[in-house]
Amino acid sequence: MWRISADLRCFSVDLLLNNYMHKLLAIAHNTFKETIRDRILYNILIFSILLIAFSHFLIALDIGGDEKIVVDLSLACISIFGVLIAIFIGIGLVYKEIEKRTIYTILSKPVSRPVFLLGKYLGLLMTLLVNVAIMTAVMYAVLAFTRRGIDLSILKAVFLIYIELMLITAISFFFSSFTTPTMAAIFSLSFFIIGHVTETLEVLGQKSGVASVKYLTSGIYHVLPDLNYFNIRAEIVHSLPVTIKQIWFSAMYGVFYIAIFYFLAIMIFSRKDFK
Repeated sequence: MWRISADLRCFSVDLLLNNYMHKLLAIAHNTFKETIRDRILYNILIFSILLIAFSHFLIALDIGGDEKIVVDLSLACISIFGVLIAIFIGIGLVYKEIEKRTIYTILSKPVSRPVFLLGKYLGLLMTLLVNVAIMTAVMYAVLAFTRRGIDLSILKAVFLIYIELMLITAISFFFSSFTTPTMAAIFSLSFFIIGHVTETLEVLGQKSGVASVKYLTSGIYHVLPDLNYFNIRAEIVHSLPVTIKQIWFSAMYGVFYIAIFYFLAIMIFSRKDFK
């Protein structure tokens, strides 16, 4: 009897997990199809591809010296335009469902709010992955005509850029869970900018003679995510060594903050009244 009960419990758990994954993947797939139809996505992607391709002509004009400018400009494009996609598409995913009132139909079905939000998040990450892959392919196509050729070490920088985009997406989802798209975009962009200057702010704060400024800058540095952990562009451009340990630590650092912002978004979104 004990074995039969245990088997039934295992079967129930497996059935519940399969049902959960089916709903999650369905929402993610629908979100992916929705985002790839967005005109903003194509405008940003086309402009980034043209800018990456233009970097080859900078070498021909002898501007920047060598193929390093191709790597530097390409990685910058992948990062900046990826952030724009994550923010300006991410902030509207949930808001559009609320505005069109389709969220009532979705949540009336046996779909929990955490599953709904996670599905939206994963769907946008799929879109970002495709766009990052396209921009990376264009970069390698341009590099194929330079002395650097196909340098696979550049993928380390691309990988950390994608982790950063995952974090920015989680941040944009957090802000969009309780404010308007415009304010969510402003807050998310502010987080991105501050995240890259937290260390500088902390140093300037320590040099300040005002105690309140010291505490404020120190608090910002220790609480907010330091996005410089995901920026190894200088090392890659100049062919400096980047260890697997450094990549692993930066990735885990990103996952830690992604979990925090997703949890906060779930807490707010779960208590939101759509009536």
